[in-house]
Amino acid sequence: MKRRSVIERVRRPATLAALAPVLAVQAWRTVRRTPRLDPAAGDDRGVVTGGGGAGPEYRVVVIGESTAVGVGAEEHAEALPGHLAEALRERLRRDVAWSVAGENGATARKITDLLARDGPSDGGGADLVVVTVGINDLLRHGPLRRWTADMTALIEALRDRYGGAAVLIAGMPPVHRFPALPQPLRRVLGERARAMDELMAEAARAGGALHVPVDEAMARDPRLFASDGFHPSPAGYRAWAEDLARAAPVPADN
Repeated sequence: MKRRSVIERVRRPATLAALAPVLAVQAWRTVRRTPRLDPAAGDDRGVVTGGGGAGPEYRVVVIGESTAVGVGAEEHAEALPGHLAEALRERLRRDVAWSVAGENGATARKITDLLARDGPSDGGGADLVVVTVGINDLLRHGPLRRWTADMTALIEALRDRYGGAAVLIAGMPPVHRFPALPQPLRRVLGERARAMDELMAEAARAGGALHVPVDEAMARDPRLFASDGFHPSPAGYRAWAEDLARAAPVPADN
């Protein structure tokens, strides 16, 4: 019942039909005016040392779309993976090894296909898998039922590949506060993003993953956005990583 109410809530055909010409123009102008930033450069894996513990390295994989591959930062070490590893080191008091897997512009279905292409795994490559996905699905405006199905399939694929690793699904960002988006486009996309986030959380619960909402307060600080007004800056990645690290389950051997 909840899933149906979420889907019905964003269906306002008359309203959207009236706004369609305005939204189309605003979307076109936004695409033309928004700077195109490259993914982060540098090594796509590393180790943050100094944890002080005697245990083995804690291994974290960040997988997903543009925010996984560090658009908005110069190097992965100052994007989500590097900052997440630093935050986990402080929390767990262990050295943390991090790696990145993903693709700029990827949808949930594309990430599932990438996992299938890479083949099966024995599950020994990660203790924690963090997934960032959803913006490209939002922009493509596919059916919400398909989004739910794609997220369910993605979580199943992650379970198959990474075995006993904890799976953490980063929530949809607060699109209704993105400075790159004008009104009413920002409001319409923001409403749909919130609906997608609820469905994402439902799929995560059903698949035994942990959904972590994005703190909306972060979107109020312009310093946390990159120059495109769309992706996080290095400071934004740090704030986001600290939230994710606080939500990550503590391993039994810690």
